[in-house]
Amino acid sequence: MPDLASPLVAWYRENARDLPWRRPGFGAWGVLVSEFMLQQTPVTRVIPHLEAWLGRWPTPSDLAAAAPADAVRQWANLGYPRRALWLHRAAVEIRDRHDGVVPRDVDALLALTGIGEYTARAVAVFAYGDRHPVVDTNTRRVLARAADGRSQPGPPSRRDLDAMAAVLPADVATSAVVNAATMELGAVVCTARSPRCEICPLQDRCAWLAAGRPDTGDERRKQARYEGSDRQARGAVLKTLRDAAAHAVPLPEVVADWPDALQRDRAIDSLIADGLAEASDGMLRLPR
Repeated sequence: MPDLASPLVAWYRENARDLPWRRPGFGAWGVLVSEFMLQQTPVTRVIPHLEAWLGRWPTPSDLAAAAPADAVRQWANLGYPRRALWLHRAAVEIRDRHDGVVPRDVDALLALTGIGEYTARAVAVFAYGDRHPVVDTNTRRVLARAADGRSQPGPPSRRDLDAMAAVLPADVATSAVVNAATMELGAVVCTARSPRCEICPLQDRCAWLAAGRPDTGDERRKQARYEGSDRQARGAVLKTLRDAAAHAVPLPEVVADWPDALQRDRAIDSLIADGLAEASDGMLRLPR
């Protein structure tokens, strides 16, 4: 494989976006919260929510002392609200198991609620500066093109970590920069639909560009449309509860005008099953 690290580092140091979690002193808790929020959510939407969240709960112990319903309300319209509950549970676990300090060890991070392979390594690398491969969708796309000559990556697999590990330099500090630079390149230059190959720092060593940018197919699972979906119904129910006085609404009045009554009921049932809502005495409310 050609050297990808050197041009990535040089490009990143000149072009990296100024994002809150990249600033000195941001801290492991801030990095962890940002990683929860950034899952399937654009950066521009995350930043104001992140600042408000950390302003309210600057440490894991602060969040752990709050009610789960407070976390769901503060999550607002970020989407996938189970992340708010998982983050709250993780904060409780950090308080109780790690004396309120976000752990550094990847296995300890993986043992926390809601944290998978990507998030655990992202915290260890971007908060603590350790040497691990960090792989997200953007990283996988850059490697698929530059190293494998494919227009889009295949389905996620454990091989992705090995591929990124092969790119990382031995120097620990530089390896963290390479992880961040690869993600950044995929986010702003090597994009899924309109890659800007003419300004890419890897253009002289990219296998896909050298092959003439062939369309090699896209095996990624397509996300279901939001309009009319159960996700939209769940979001409408949660918004009703967040906006209501005491965050509780009589069950028959919960989005009573929803066009599909069965879908509405299914949304309510799924929110209860996920712990995002509670039903008792004819009322639906946020978890207490």
